Amino acid sequence: MNPRYVYLDHNATTPLHPEVKQAMQEAMDCFGNPSSLHGFGRAARQMVERAREQVAAFIGALPDEIVFVGSGSEGNNTVLSILGCPVRHCSCEHQGGRAIVTTAIEHPCVQETARCLADRGNQVSFARVDHLGRVDLEHLESLVTEHTGVVSVMMANNELGTIQDVRRAADIAHKHGTLFHTDAVQAVGKIPVNVKDLDVDFLTLSGHKIYGPKGIGALYIRRGVPFCPLIRGGHQEKGRRAGTENTIGIHALGKAVAMRAVEMAEEAVRLRALKAALRQGIEDRIRDVHFNGDPDNSLPGTLNVSFPGAEGESILLYLDLEGIAVSTGSACASGSLEPSHVLMAIGIPIEHAHASIRMSMGRDTTADDIDYVLERLPKVITKIRDMSTAYARK
Repeated sequence: MNPRYVYLDHNATTPLHPEVKQAMQEAMDCFGNPSSLHGFGRAARQMVERAREQVAAFIGALPDEIVFVGSGSEGNNTVLSILGCPVRHCSCEHQGGRAIVTTAIEHPCVQETARCLADRGNQVSFARVDHLGRVDLEHLESLVTEHTGVVSVMMANNELGTIQDVRRAADIAHKHGTLFHTDAVQAVGKIPVNVKDLDVDFLTLSGHKIYGPKGIGALYIRRGVPFCPLIRGGHQEKGRRAGTENTIGIHALGKAVAMRAVEMAEEAVRLRALKAALRQGIEDRIRDVHFNGDPDNSLPGTLNVSFPGAEGESILLYLDLEGIAVSTGSACASGSLEPSHVLMAIGIPIEHAHASIRMSMGRDTTADDIDYVLERLPKVITKIRDMSTAYARK
């Protein structure tokens, strides 16, 4: 049996915060439909609206600018699909079917939606990034035209942790009369996010990245921005997202952002120190390593590193045997044998892309955890490299 377990995959999902778990248990007795007018329904409605206020306050929005959705992927799909749909398929007055500009390192739920829309006749362009994963804003601006319906730039990359200059990207979009969306799923709850300061029209966040449950997220829609629902059939969320509200999930999301407001700042300082210790420890103990992403402007707890000569999935599996959980990239793209599109976009050699792992820390990560990883990881890398060398000699 392993002496201990270390979870370093918080960018994939986070464990429930104890207070969130308690809030969910307390909410289970509130079973009414928030749309019902009787007392049971009013109690559920009150729970939903309180959470809306909490989410709005956390990102500097107004409560009526928050729409609850089922996930970050749904929120991202909603924005791109409604702004890219041909108007003949849309009953609202918004002029759809316009071009989309995004980046080469977006989450698969953005990239695949954009490519689907391209297959249906929309013009889709992908802005390039530099070797640190920073979007080339000059190239981004060159892609935006009067026909562009939306520019979508993620705030923090899920694989590298690199943080983008979203405000400058939004300024570029608005200068050309274009709406701007940011996928802030990896950013919200880890770094300060204020929609007014960023001047974005749409922003997406997800509960399970901030110690809340899976199956709940929120979409910020700036007041007055043209919008039509992706999911129709009911008046819920003021007609912007049909379907009976996930009352327990929404209540839990409200509690999760409330706890982030209390814990985030201090946690970020602690995680940056742990990441620095992990990075230095790897450099000191393992030869021929390459760190990926922006070392100065990245998420506090995300470290992406390549170990040439050791295949990433082998590293993951051997570390798992030691009780250490890491990732080879986006959890949503797991199972693919293709190298990470993010790592390829920043221009690293394909063999380095295949040899990379992502370690993402969270609120429960300790200095002892990092010491344990630094004890076990060098042995794993040496073992895999020796095996690879032996196989190559056959």
